[in-house]
Amino acid sequence: MPRVSHPHRWHLVPLSLALLLCAGARAHAEDASAWDTDQYSALRLIAGSTGKDVPTLRAGIELRINPGWKTYWRYAGDSGLPPNFDFGGSDNVKSVTVLWPVPKRFPDGAGGNSIGYTGDIVFPLQIVPSNAGQPVTLRLKASYGVCEKICVPAEGKAQLALTGEPSSADKALTEAETRVPKVAVMGAPGPLSILSARRETSIAKQRVIIDVAAPEGAEVNLYAEGPTSQWALPLPEPVESGKDGTRRFAFDVDGVPPGATIAGVPIKLTLVAGGEAIEVTTHLD
Repeated sequence: MPRVSHPHRWHLVPLSLALLLCAGARAHAEDASAWDTDQYSALRLIAGSTGKDVPTLRAGIELRINPGWKTYWRYAGDSGLPPNFDFGGSDNVKSVTVLWPVPKRFPDGAGGNSIGYTGDIVFPLQIVPSNAGQPVTLRLKASYGVCEKICVPAEGKAQLALTGEPSSADKALTEAETRVPKVAVMGAPGPLSILSARRETSIAKQRVIIDVAAPEGAEVNLYAEGPTSQWALPLPEPVESGKDGTRRFAFDVDGVPPGATIAGVPIKLTLVAGGEAIEVTTHLD
């Protein structure tokens, strides 16, 4: 009797393997890493979706701070420790850009003011792969400060494979991205604007004067950063308001590295009013 073949049987094993492989791929393509918990905080990476043919991947660092504690912005203000995010151990990653949502200003307990965050904060990330279309694994080593009445250093590690596929963390990541200050130019029209910035040299100590426009009745804060982390400029303070909705801030030229001058260097100004913020880079003559 001739042997009867059953071609359909030969397809059962490959199909089963395919289903298992797909399930395995879904299991490894997580939307978030595990939490790495410190004494007063916790940290993890979250994944975001990316549009078709977009070369930059989206992700975020989610930092959870215990009630009553706080952490810091990229410039801490009068005191504090800015976070340091290291992605050097990542696979197929050319560059990572950290975006910083609008921070808060709060007393530092020593007569000054710091700049930072409380609660749960997401720092959006923009990742450029070294080789587009190849697997990307993001590895993070973080060091940051958390403060209540005292300040303590904290550390965290996280690892996450990024695929660009839809993620359950997309909503949180998108909300954080909308809170990043918008890049603007000096004098640009709008309800929120940095109108001018100049040095005042006619007094014994140099001072910088900044005029801004902001919605009437809004709580307004202004932050000034030098070109490198060695600069520690004072927080601009409000000095007067105009009837036309303009407000004036000023700060003494202090916290400049030895041998440096504020004239001609790029100074970044971040203007915050309510939940809105803009960022302007200028050079003082």
